[in-house]
Amino acid sequence: MNFNPFKEKCENLDSLFMDWEKMYPRPYDKCDADPYTRVRCILANGAEFEAVRFSHAFHRSCSDNDVRRFLAVTRRQEQQQQKRIACLKPLNETVLETTIGYEQLAVDLTAIFARRHQGYLKQAFDFALLEDFDHLYRYANLLELDTGIHAETLVGDYTEITPGRPTVSEHRYPADDVRRFCDNSVATPLEKLDAAIITAAEQQTMNYYMNQAQFYTNDLGRQLYSEIGMIEEQHVTHYGSLLDPRMTFAENLLMHEYTECYLYYSLYSDETDPHVKKIWEQHLVCEIAHLHKAAELFENIEKRDRSEVIKDGTFPEIIMFRSQKDYIRDVLKETVTLTSDREDYTEINSVPDDSDFFYYQKQVNNTIGDVASHKVIAAIQEKLGRDYRSEIAPNPVNVLCDREKDNTTLGRVKEQIYA
Repeated sequence: MNFNPFKEKCENLDSLFMDWEKMYPRPYDKCDADPYTRVRCILANGAEFEAVRFSHAFHRSCSDNDVRRFLAVTRRQEQQQQKRIACLKPLNETVLETTIGYEQLAVDLTAIFARRHQGYLKQAFDFALLEDFDHLYRYANLLELDTGIHAETLVGDYTEITPGRPTVSEHRYPADDVRRFCDNSVATPLEKLDAAIITAAEQQTMNYYMNQAQFYTNDLGRQLYSEIGMIEEQHVTHYGSLLDPRMTFAENLLMHEYTECYLYYSLYSDETDPHVKKIWEQHLVCEIAHLHKAAELFENIEKRDRSEVIKDGTFPEIIMFRSQKDYIRDVLKETVTLTSDREDYTEINSVPDDSDFFYYQKQVNNTIGDVASHKVIAAIQEKLGRDYRSEIAPNPVNVLCDREKDNTTLGRVKEQIYA
């Protein structure tokens, strides 16, 4: 696969607007669709949201109305694509069922990315992976508690549902979520693409929970969305700080469009639903046109060749969704007790007693019985006698194997032995 969007034919922008019928596609069938089709839809939706958010930021920081008019045209098309993708979700898929898809995306996409990197970027992926993994477990138990639906029917055989780093342990002082940024002058294309894509995906999740929390049908659900939404805010800070902040707006636009082309090409190549696959193909055509125009804009504004930002343009290894169970188990076993200390990661037992971590934990988790992520598990255990899980084997961390009592100390209380 040697696909280079810069070498593809570029369609006229004005030919790419959609009518209302095209913007409202036939949704996938939630009972028959492959779980990864749902995941791809969520990922594409997040990419389009990020494209619109960035375009507005550029627009508001630019005094050249010719540039602003170009942004308005491409932004309208990004908005149309976003609406089209959002409507692929069927009417009978509930907010909570969609949430399971959001967390399955976060888990498996992060694992895919972690496996293809080394060093600091891999650490960042592995660290947040265990937190989204635990979120999936908490939401799955809420789904069982409120509806009796087993989340395994939504995630299929691809993703396990079992505790990760307990959500109660994930609440960190804000300054401890800021990372060292990648230097784009030495970062590989894949490093830049993956950092951008995961930031957009986590941002989409954060926004979804921010908007849905108040509409949930009971207090416990509202509280859980609010709590996990706060962790997603941490994740957006975590991943967003990996991006090189020295990029200009024009350079950033070029990278955004290149990233969208890469993403749609990956989704198209990996998709198993013919109807949805055609949509990815059509969106790729649109994004190639945006990319060509963004490259022209960059060269006019910066007086530099676009190859200084994207040297060749041939796509690296594409994203292919496959089960990551074994990898996640290994990461869980080896790193569950890590927390963050400014830009780095450390074992909880190595954190000073007077650290910001313990200060913040005392502020927000002073009464464990009030923490929603714990209350959900306690409620299902009281109702059924044990929590809900879907595992290929017992949890690889011994202290997380107890299905009758939720663990609220792992990763947040010192001087414990975790096997």
